[in-house]
Amino acid sequence: MCLILFAHKVHPDYPLVLAANRDEAYSRPTQPAAFWRDYQQVYAGRDLEQGGTWLGIARSGRVAAITNYRDGNASKHSQRSRGELVSNYLRGTQGPSEFANRVKRDGHNFNGFNLLLGDVDELFYVSNRNDGVTAVAPGVHGLSNSLLNTPWPKVSQGRDAMTKLMTAKSQDLIDGLFTILTDRTPATDDILPDTGVGLTRERTLSPAFIATPSYGTRSSTVLLVNNHGQVVFVERSFAGRGKPAASVTGRFSLESAPASAAA
Repeated sequence: MCLILFAHKVHPDYPLVLAANRDEAYSRPTQPAAFWRDYQQVYAGRDLEQGGTWLGIARSGRVAAITNYRDGNASKHSQRSRGELVSNYLRGTQGPSEFANRVKRDGHNFNGFNLLLGDVDELFYVSNRNDGVTAVAPGVHGLSNSLLNTPWPKVSQGRDAMTKLMTAKSQDLIDGLFTILTDRTPATDDILPDTGVGLTRERTLSPAFIATPSYGTRSSTVLLVNNHGQVVFVERSFAGRGKPAASVTGRFSLESAPASAAA
């Protein structure tokens, strides 16, 4: 995942609104979003190379998503897939705060990551590139390949655009979020971050939607959870240079409604 935009307890009908792009090599084998045959509570896409996932939700209400932390100057050492952090949380029973603190303790076993996890009522952010675990406050937030809410162009623009959608109804909300995710406009050089990968690469990676011959946005996902625990999970997949490949929509109920709605 290279872009996660989410609204936590902002929309009047949807206490969780999330829109995300997964950027990856087109050659990496991937299974589209579905309930997993071996863990039938989990709804997510699957990385068939390592078995984990980048974004998913469980019927229990557990939700998690991850991005890599981009640092071209850092050494890459770990053979463990960062996707296992998401899948382990979705399949588990440990509370989100406890799980996040465990991840913080063991984070040195992975290359750089940003992990968002929790449920509709509470979300936590943890990275192995900063200190501590952050309880995410209600609001509209953005995460790319730096720390939470770092104002990279696609994060700042995405947050602003998402904020304008916070009174939109279901289909207008979904359509508006996909418009944000499919923006291929590169940032101007004067506002590009410097992550150690060179100016040309920074330009290539700056849009919300990335399309190159071998690497780019493999999937765009919109996840909505309403006040009654009804889930809408729409995933659109792409092939080389951003050519549309497939689309799946999951609609199902959580085991219980969000506590904030029931109060």
